[in-house]
Amino acid sequence: MQEPVEFCNLGVMDLNIGNLSELTIEKLWSGFEKVGYIAEEEIIIPVYLSLRLEKPLLVTGAPGVGKTEIAKVLASIFQTDLIRLQCYEGLDETKALYEWNYQKQLIKIQLTKESTEELAEHDLFSRDYLLERPLLKAIQAPRKVVLLIDEIDKTDEEFEAFLFEVLSDFQVSVPELGTLKAKFIPVVVLTNNGERELSDGLKRRCVYLYIDFPSIEKELKIIKVKVPGIGARLAEEVALVAHHLRQDFDFKKKPSISETIDLANALVIFGAEKLEQDHIRRTINLLLKDQEDIELFNKEMGPAGLIEKISKR
Repeated sequence: MQEPVEFCNLGVMDLNIGNLSELTIEKLWSGFEKVGYIAEEEIIIPVYLSLRLEKPLLVTGAPGVGKTEIAKVLASIFQTDLIRLQCYEGLDETKALYEWNYQKQLIKIQLTKESTEELAEHDLFSRDYLLERPLLKAIQAPRKVVLLIDEIDKTDEEFEAFLFEVLSDFQVSVPELGTLKAKFIPVVVLTNNGERELSDGLKRRCVYLYIDFPSIEKELKIIKVKVPGIGARLAEEVALVAHHLRQDFDFKKKPSISETIDLANALVIFGAEKLEQDHIRRTINLLLKDQEDIELFNKEMGPAGLIEKISKR
């Protein structure tokens, strides 16, 4: 399985993450705007409070509404690293926290056997042989970082309870090394798609933020920011298409914001000035990623019906 960690620097602004007491709502809002994340007060205020209170931010909403992007934006505007723990069914403490590098230990044992060097147990269980996973990496980071715990609802209750303890104290116990405490408390963002109910304990520990699919007006702003070459009429029609597909159908997977942007970019590539039936027919697979959803769309509305619907606005 792919290593559940992302460690990158996306810095583009000069806000001091080490002194959040000087952060204002206006500065934070400006930071979001400068990196192209369109956010209203309902998003900015919870994010601001989580930063000032130094509490984890629990972001809930359907897949594709921009939850994960919140963490990336924070890493970007504060010029710090993003450490990502991608959750999945079966994730346990070992994969999230730390492991011992057994291969390196075995090599050390073998080399010692072939020499006169004495090897004590504590030599094999030192920091040199410790493999830091995302949680420990964030706790032991030499500066304040953003820790993204993505799709926490995919884990089980046992892991959630473990995570609650870590987020409460920001320290972990490694039997061979003792207690490792955070030098800098990370900015923590948890995302939740709502696949299962999270515990009250975890919720109490966090600042809660719910993100819904954007309104037509907000999605139009997003399209104009992300696809600067698009015409005003075409941008509005793309926003209307996304809105109607989400509102009028019970799809297995509703079109995400990123998929709306894909459609807008594709139409610009085609040289479209306005949306036509043939555009819908050729690009519907950018918005709908399940064959049953595509068949449902074609049966219930189709390209002609969708064009007729958006023309009534």
